[in-house]
Amino acid sequence: MKKILVIAVHPDDETLGCGGTLLKHKMLGDSTYWLILTRPNEKINHIENIDAIESENIQKVAKAYSFTSFTQLDLLTTALDTYPIGDLIQKIAKVINEIKPQIIYFQHYGDVHTDHRVAFEAIYSCTKNFRFPFIERLLLFETLSETEFAPANSNNAFVPNTFSDISDHLEKKLEIMQYYNTEIMEEPFPRSLSSIRALSRFRGSRIGVTYAEAFITLYDKF
Repeated sequence: MKKILVIAVHPDDETLGCGGTLLKHKMLGDSTYWLILTRPNEKINHIENIDAIESENIQKVAKAYSFTSFTQLDLLTTALDTYPIGDLIQKIAKVINEIKPQIIYFQHYGDVHTDHRVAFEAIYSCTKNFRFPFIERLLLFETLSETEFAPANSNNAFVPNTFSDISDHLEKKLEIMQYYNTEIMEEPFPRSLSSIRALSRFRGSRIGVTYAEAFITLYDKF
């Protein structure tokens, strides 16, 4: 049995990026943990009672995935670049050291969202094997509406080298995504259900299965 940690800069990133794989880990008997880096920023989000709405959604999602535990840091969304990078590293490293996961999933470094880019730098600094020897694998996931909108150059390209068959878990993933009633998009936009399904189908075709999720493996101890 492995300890699996998914780090989501924003709630819903974990479902978009590796929701089916998290369900698969659970089915295989692994323990799954969820670290959310940000909370709503009222300066840019004018939805009434957004804090309460997000908190309720997170509770529903955590229950659906049967996470062993989850942690949400007190950092404002869209503002990660305003915090000292050392503070971010310290907060993230504290959670990683408490859980001691063997496998960590987190965002791609080339995503267009500034929060994702800053988060990658902080998270990656928390995975040096001489300081965190329990880590066996690091995998980056893609996030619809962020990964594919990055500038189309080699520095930002998401070029997966690892694929996870989620054919048995896609419908549950889509069901969980609908808990994010303030984030899910109408058709035909990137975070619509049809777009999520289409990406999973495309990734599945790469390995000859119906649906899959794709990752960049940064580190594999074995």
